[in-house]
Amino acid sequence: MDPIKFTPGAHTKYFKRFLQMMPPQAQKGDSQRLMVAFFSISGLDMINSLESCNAQYRLDMIEWIYSLQIHPSDDDESWKRCGFMGSSNLKLQSADSKEYQYGHIAMTYTALSSLVILGDDLSRVNRHAVIQGVRALQQPDGSFCAHLNGSENDMRFIFCAAVICYILKDWSGMDTTLVEDFIKSSISYEGAIAQGPGLEAHGGSTYCAIAALVLMDRLCIFSEEEIEKLRRWLLMRQMAGFQGRPNKPDDTCYSFWVGATLKLLDRYQYIDGKSNRNYILSTQHILTGGFSKWCDTSPDPLHTYFGICGLSLMNEPGLKEMNCALNMSVDAVNRLTEIQKCYS
Repeated sequence: MDPIKFTPGAHTKYFKRFLQMMPPQAQKGDSQRLMVAFFSISGLDMINSLESCNAQYRLDMIEWIYSLQIHPSDDDESWKRCGFMGSSNLKLQSADSKEYQYGHIAMTYTALSSLVILGDDLSRVNRHAVIQGVRALQQPDGSFCAHLNGSENDMRFIFCAAVICYILKDWSGMDTTLVEDFIKSSISYEGAIAQGPGLEAHGGSTYCAIAALVLMDRLCIFSEEEIEKLRRWLLMRQMAGFQGRPNKPDDTCYSFWVGATLKLLDRYQYIDGKSNRNYILSTQHILTGGFSKWCDTSPDPLHTYFGICGLSLMNEPGLKEMNCALNMSVDAVNRLTEIQKCYS
C-alpha cells in the first residue's frame, strides 16, 4: 500500500484562497497578482477542480484579467506600452498618466493563458497591439526585457514572448533568427542553457529555451550531439527529486522545469519516477494544502503549481495531462486550437 497520498482536495482549497485574497506574507508580490492567479487557475484546471469555482466567479475572473489590458491611445508610440499589467493596484486614475502604464511580458503571457483556461475566446484581446508591445521589448541580442521601463533581459522572457506569439498565432512579435542566436550563444560548457551568454547553465532557463524552440518549431538549430549532451545534463539533475543545477539541493519546481524538458526531448522515461514522486509528496502540506520548495518549509503558489505539474508528468491519477511546451493542460490547448480557427 502506498504510504504517501496525494490530496487534491486540500490543494483546491489552497488555490481558491489565493484567488480570493492574498495572505499577508504574500502581499509583497501584489504587483504580480496576475501570475499568482495563473498558478491558481491552471492549478485548479490540472487537478480537475476549476468547476468548483461557479460560472459567475469564472466570468468575474475573466473580467478582472481584461481590466488589466493596456490599450493603445492617440500617441503614435503608445503601442509599445500594450500588453497586460500584473495587478489592479498598478492602475493610475489620472487620464494624463497613461504614459506611465505599460504591459509586462510575463503578465501578458499569464493573462492570455489564464483566459484560455477559463474558457474565454480571446475576442477582446487587442492582438495587434499586444504583438507590437512584445516586439518593442526585444533587445538587439535577441533577448527580451520584461517591460519598457527596463529590466533584466534573459531566457525567461524569450519563453513568455514565444507563448504569446503562439497563442495569438502571430510571430511578427519577435525576430526569431535573433532569438535562435541568443539561445545558441547561451549554451554553457556543460551543454545546458543559461539565462544568457557566459552564465551558468540552469534547469529553468534550459526549459524556457527548449520550450520556446519547440513552439517556434526550431529545435533543429541543435545538432544531435548537442541534444544528447543536453539530455545527459538533464538526467544528471535527479537526486531524489530534481535540482536546478549541480551542487544544489532538490527543489519541487524542478520536477517540472527539468522533467518537462526531458519530455520535450523524449528522455523522460529514464527518470526514477518513484523517487521523484516521493520527493514531491514530501513537500506536500496535507492540512493547509500547497507544496513547498523543500520539506518542512512553507508552501507557496509557484511550488504548489509546479509540484502538481511534476506529478502530472508521471501520470498521477486524477490529474490532467500537460502540454509541456505551453505549460497548461492538453484540454486547454485543445480549446486554444479551436479559438485559433477563428483568427482572421
